[in-house]
Amino acid sequence: MSELHVKKHPFHLVDPSPWPLFAAASVFSLVIGGVMYMHSYENANLVFSSGLISLLYVMFVWWRDIVREGTYQGHHTVEVQTGLRMGVLLFIVSEAALFLAFFWAFFHSSLAPNIEIGSVWPPLGIEPLSAWEVPFLNTLILLSSGATVTWAHHAIVAGYRKEAILALILTISLAAVFTALQIFEYATASFSLSDGIYGSTFYMATGFHGFHVFVGTCALTVCLLRQIRYHFTTSHHVGFEAAAWYWHFVDVVWLFLFVSIYWWGGQ
Repeated sequence: MSELHVKKHPFHLVDPSPWPLFAAASVFSLVIGGVMYMHSYENANLVFSSGLISLLYVMFVWWRDIVREGTYQGHHTVEVQTGLRMGVLLFIVSEAALFLAFFWAFFHSSLAPNIEIGSVWPPLGIEPLSAWEVPFLNTLILLSSGATVTWAHHAIVAGYRKEAILALILTISLAAVFTALQIFEYATASFSLSDGIYGSTFYMATGFHGFHVFVGTCALTVCLLRQIRYHFTTSHHVGFEAAAWYWHFVDVVWLFLFVSIYWWGGQ
């Protein structure tokens, strides 16, 4: 091998890829379609749908390439794995900032309620959900899923492949039950997103959390498929670590939601 082809560093310099350009075009189409829909333009659904479908496709093929680079081509060295972990942690920090904004809006409105809503919280006319029914059950389910995903992590590290698969199946099943109960809760609630500041803050915070649960469920499902196909080893499973950290973050956010919005905010 010539000197020009000798790798003198432990990092991975990625090959040129078309996916960033395609992702930018997809997001542009998605945003334009959304704005067109809000202003009742014709063909807005077509523009929005094309952007969404193309974005989902780009996400699939881009992450497919990353899996190939790390699993089959050996580009994910220890230093690269460290960088990926730092990226995931920074992403979670940014997600925490997002939910901080939702909690800020909730407490700003609930600690000093305006006279327009009766100077009380919950506002007059709002019948809040009982914290000790579906929300408490969902809390137990989500905490249990945090335990099973931790079991899966320890099983992967210890090399217990079948136990890791079982733990991931249990985690995904619990996540599906949580999502189903959340949908049931929304369907039976006596207030909606348009019911003033209470409905806005409640559905924004819990709805975005539900979306994060869905994303985490998708990530854990991919991890299950990768574990079945022998992608993870005892020392190289960054993809699973990212999904597990994200899932623990979702657990912690739900605890804050339960205590502040369901329990304290519903009294």
